Amino acid sequence: MFENHTIAVVIPSYKVSKYLKDVVQSIPDFVDFIIVVDDRCPEKSYTVVDESEKIFIVRHESNLGVGGAVVSGYKKAINLNADYVVKIDGDGQMDANYMSELIEPLVIEDADYTKGNRFLDFSALRKMPKVRLFGNSALSFMVKASSGYWNIMDPTNGYTAISRKALNRLNLGGLAKRYFFESDMLINLNIQGCVVKDISIPARYSDESSSLSVVKTLFEFPYKLLKGLIKRIFYKYFLYDFNMASVYMLFGIPMLMFGSVFGSYRWYMAVEYGVNNPTGTIMLSVLSIILGIQFLLQAISIDIVNIPKNK
Repeated sequence: MFENHTIAVVIPSYKVSKYLKDVVQSIPDFVDFIIVVDDRCPEKSYTVVDESEKIFIVRHESNLGVGGAVVSGYKKAINLNADYVVKIDGDGQMDANYMSELIEPLVIEDADYTKGNRFLDFSALRKMPKVRLFGNSALSFMVKASSGYWNIMDPTNGYTAISRKALNRLNLGGLAKRYFFESDMLINLNIQGCVVKDISIPARYSDESSSLSVVKTLFEFPYKLLKGLIKRIFYKYFLYDFNMASVYMLFGIPMLMFGSVFGSYRWYMAVEYGVNNPTGTIMLSVLSIILGIQFLLQAISIDIVNIPKNK
């Protein structure tokens, strides 16, 4: 136990037979339950560990992706009455020695969900593969806007810990099943008003290979993040609450769209057919765009202020 609290660790298992046993052995003694989730691994990675009173193996009949595996682990942890659940990958990239640092803010009720942040350690950051560094930097900004957690970085970091109270507030079955899982978690946590905190934890890179396609991420994530943003805005600013950010968006979005579409149409008519655009017509488009942008900037400012704070 950790300060009289029951701790469970969830380890998604897919093509990690080379590392899984060492990862399980590295789990600190204060952890009460270790849940290995076999996500229909072709290597049968789970066979390198043995079930016991402490180690549980959850097997999938079909491959659900990392998100589906983590959700299965979460559900098992809830059934085991764990107070806090840590998720760690089975490829050995995450140092189990930092587990207590992830759990501590949950225990003292300073956060509902904690996650590792590789960007806070400059020396470790220099060791990160350049492709991952660039991808994470670009993705971080998009996830900030979509999730509403403007104060966090390294959104795809899968070294996380969550309280049982926060888990019970989430619709686990509705979370993304594959690599969008971490970002979708943040979006849904914000909708529920959960406090998220970054913990500086360096990653370890060796000869493991990532199953995440950079190209696939580049094309899939922006669309999913846009859907997540729309979902969060609807729930947080129109269904659960209505404030000045809601008003700014109600006026700002239509004005920006009108100004852009109307201005583009009048510009096209002028170029193609020589139609003269009076000053008033031009100003109608320009003012709509300017006011629309200003209203949306105000809405973003309120959204930043409304980041779920410490209790």
